[in-house]
Amino acid sequence: MRNNKAAASAVRSVTVLGATGSIGDSTMDLLRGARDRYRVEALTANGNVEALAKLAKEFGARFAAIGDPAKLAALKDALAGTRIECGAGESAIIEAAARPADWVMAAVSGAAGLKPALAAVDRGASVALANKECLVCAGDFFMERAKKAGACILPADSEHNALFQALGSGNREELVRVIITASGGPFRTWAPADIEQATLEQALKHPNWSMGQKITIDSASMMNKGLEVIEASYLFALSPDEIDVLVHPQSIIHGMVEFSDRSVMAQLGTPDMRIPIAHCLGWPDRIVGPSARLDLAKIGQLTFEVPDFARFPGLRLAYEALRTGKGATTVFNAANEVAVAAFIAGKIKFGAIARLVEATMNDWIRTGNRSPLQSADDAISVDHVARNRAAALLPQIALKAT
Repeated sequence: MRNNKAAASAVRSVTVLGATGSIGDSTMDLLRGARDRYRVEALTANGNVEALAKLAKEFGARFAAIGDPAKLAALKDALAGTRIECGAGESAIIEAAARPADWVMAAVSGAAGLKPALAAVDRGASVALANKECLVCAGDFFMERAKKAGACILPADSEHNALFQALGSGNREELVRVIITASGGPFRTWAPADIEQATLEQALKHPNWSMGQKITIDSASMMNKGLEVIEASYLFALSPDEIDVLVHPQSIIHGMVEFSDRSVMAQLGTPDMRIPIAHCLGWPDRIVGPSARLDLAKIGQLTFEVPDFARFPGLRLAYEALRTGKGATTVFNAANEVAVAAFIAGKIKFGAIARLVEATMNDWIRTGNRSPLQSADDAISVDHVARNRAAALLPQIALKAT
């Protein structure tokens, strides 16, 4: 085993992009318990000035940035009397990522998180990646930029972090497949006709995880698992045929890796996002985490099922987007975000989420404008076009569902 004394004695500088969100909150909780090991360089938030200023003062951050440019004055007022520098808008979020921190948590949600994450990557930082868009929308060139800069990409998502840990048990040429587990969400045993009519309240009742509204709905539709398949492909350079999904309702095994000798390595833990974040924060060593210990005797049994594409067509569409390539995964993600927003607003039924995504993907493929994405601007452009097309298709999808 490694000797951790040298690592533990060095203070590591960290930046948290998206410090007031759910991932940011878990990260700050871990930092709160290890103040002797970490120094906060920069913190960012989208619009919550009060929470950002409170965290910046608590941790003695050197820089704080708010995404909303109109809130710069409020942030300055909240930080008055401190030595904390501050900024607002996209350029300030990018500046936070570019500042000299050893480790960066990239948890800014949506396409807005891509350029800040790249700013951290380009200076060769260790980047804990919790933003799906970086890989789903820009996976090829994002990982190429990381390789070129010598940046270390640490997956903060529970499933990808599990694979990251399990992959250390063998070599790439010995790999047969990886297995991403899925809880199945609240509709795992529902009939497709009932899933079609599911309400927002029902979709938000996740059996295991406490998450934000968007990701909870994605879990109910299993779109999130489709996004994770896409992420795993780019993150670990895997073909679609090397990635399987297995429904595991207890959410104890988060990922498995099968090697050529038929050994299967798995990472287990209670469903608590602080576990994968703690692994990223301490890597290549481990820190003491506050999560509950895993009691397998109390749990009693672990069960597994093959995912049902009839119940969850979003998972099928993710594999199709991944095989299509050339921006198709960007379109998949953008259309899903439009569809989920429409469902939350009561404009479409739950079952129409996947139909809108499929219609948008098919429409985009028919245009014949597919080409490899070469930059963040390319990815953002495709994302913008896909969102507009999904919005245009929304009325006819809603009409078909009535």
